[in-house]
Amino acid sequence: MAVFVGLIVGSAVNGALIHMSPMLIAPPAGVDVTSAEGLQAGMHLFQPKHFLMPFLAHALGTFAGAFVAAKMAATRKLTFAMVIAFFFLFGGMASVFMLPSPLWYTLVDLLFAYIPMGYLAARLAK
Repeated sequence: MAVFVGLIVGSAVNGALIHMSPMLIAPPAGVDVTSAEGLQAGMHLFQPKHFLMPFLAHALGTFAGAFVAAKMAATRKLTFAMVIAFFFLFGGMASVFMLPSPLWYTLVDLLFAYIPMGYLAARLAK
């Protein structure tokens, strides 16, 4: 149950931040951020600032889900948190293949948004 609730909470946080992203940092003119096709077509117009919200969505979504799972778990809190972190990492890896992004962003996202956030959430949940 902890993993299920963690996945729901993490996905909700991730989705909310992605949804709010264009309101906080306007996308480049003419880029349709409401579809994968629009993002693929306009990705070359994105500046580093446009990658801030997706990174935060991935990191905070992972953190929130891992924290909830670790808090709910009676034992093995780190294990539950890391299950959530790996689930979101696999989602991030899939995203890299669906939406080609700059190499620097791919590395930062995959290296810092998932496993470290899961570990931090587990440590803080103790």
